[in-house]
Amino acid sequence: MTQLATDAQASEDRPHLTVIGGGLAGCEAAWQAARRGVDVTLVEMKPQRFSPAHESPDFAELVCSNSLRASSLGNAVGILKEEMRRLDSLVLRAAEECAVPAGRALAVDRVAFARCITEAIESTPRIRIERRLVERIPDEGTVVLATGPLTATELAHDLKTLLGEEYLYFYDALSPIVYADSIDHDVAFRASRYEDGTGDYLNLPLSREEYEAFIDALLSAETVPLHKFEAQLFFEGCLPIEEMARRGRDTPAYGPMKPVGLVDPRNGERPHAVVQLRQEDKRGVLYNLVGFQTKLRIGEQKRILRTLPGLRDAVFARFGSVHRNTYVNAPKRLLPTLELRARPGLYIAGQMAGVEGYVESAALGYLAGLFAACRVRGIEAPIPDPTTAHGALLRYLMDADPANFQPMNVNFGLFLPLVRRASDPKKLRKREKNERLAERALESIDGFAARTAALVE
Repeated sequence: MTQLATDAQASEDRPHLTVIGGGLAGCEAAWQAARRGVDVTLVEMKPQRFSPAHESPDFAELVCSNSLRASSLGNAVGILKEEMRRLDSLVLRAAEECAVPAGRALAVDRVAFARCITEAIESTPRIRIERRLVERIPDEGTVVLATGPLTATELAHDLKTLLGEEYLYFYDALSPIVYADSIDHDVAFRASRYEDGTGDYLNLPLSREEYEAFIDALLSAETVPLHKFEAQLFFEGCLPIEEMARRGRDTPAYGPMKPVGLVDPRNGERPHAVVQLRQEDKRGVLYNLVGFQTKLRIGEQKRILRTLPGLRDAVFARFGSVHRNTYVNAPKRLLPTLELRARPGLYIAGQMAGVEGYVESAALGYLAGLFAACRVRGIEAPIPDPTTAHGALLRYLMDADPANFQPMNVNFGLFLPLVRRASDPKKLRKREKNERLAERALESIDGFAARTAALVE
């Protein structure tokens, strides 16, 4: 047997992983798996086909923003980035190399960032690149699917067929989420329409004057411009709240703000309109403004929503948005290792798994690459503790309500609560609480980083 044939046979005998998608999650997954002794085939459809939002043949093309958000440890995404730094994330390494001034945020030169990631992938010996469109998920082998929110129609249809039920979504209509302790509970009352006793919703009652002022604010607010591929996005089931108001001033009052079946216990009367808030997590830390999906700019969301009764001091865990997205119902369909229940060996990474944001997507890419590499090597995968930002994201994907599941950014509401110290006051100040959450997360991630580093070859 020739040396070439021997080398080829040795390559076939080594653990192998296929990663579909060359975005942030796919590149992170491929790079992390390759570092752990796995031969990787990274398949990317560009330049054979571009999504409506992409134009560069490079990997890890940033589309919506050059900012990877806050870097301070007083912010949940700052903790996530620090964890990624300690885990030796390719995406974070490239971001810091290509950083541009942005105050307290991490922002990058998008072109340089994509080129840096591309060169890192192309120069990794264990990664083989194939530029082609994947229309069907491989039936066998270990695969990481990281095709992102704009997954090609053919592949999305195949995934939907594999799932066998309506657990694949093509449009995201996200309502804002606020922290429960920032709601004025002297204003909010708990009730469900037409039901006696304690209800499932918090309700913020509006008088006619308050409602009219809110509609005026919506109609004059500044919205985020649509991408060309989003122009036909809206459908009746997920109209932005401001779009409802444009159709008629009373439209929201007959839609998500309808007061029928509700009585304000303070005066025994039915309000002119209500804002209903639904509990978003099992611990009751987060509440979703039902039906308030929006294209308003973040500053406008803060300004206008804080004019609503009971939300004057609202602290937002997530802002509303409406955009195209493809994601699975993670609580129903994924194992704690991001492996699809319906297809052993198929891992879902990035935004398709049910997270929002570039940073979160890359973090899940790291985990999917690690978990998949451990599978093909036949070893047990280490799992990040839920006290970490990485673990908090995984925990959300597993524990969220599958009937109302929506993608989520990392936020402090996802972290496990602190264990109260005997010396603690009745209520910790927000800054001190966040500092302690950060301290605990980074202490825990160091142990996880040591276990994952031991697997690097």
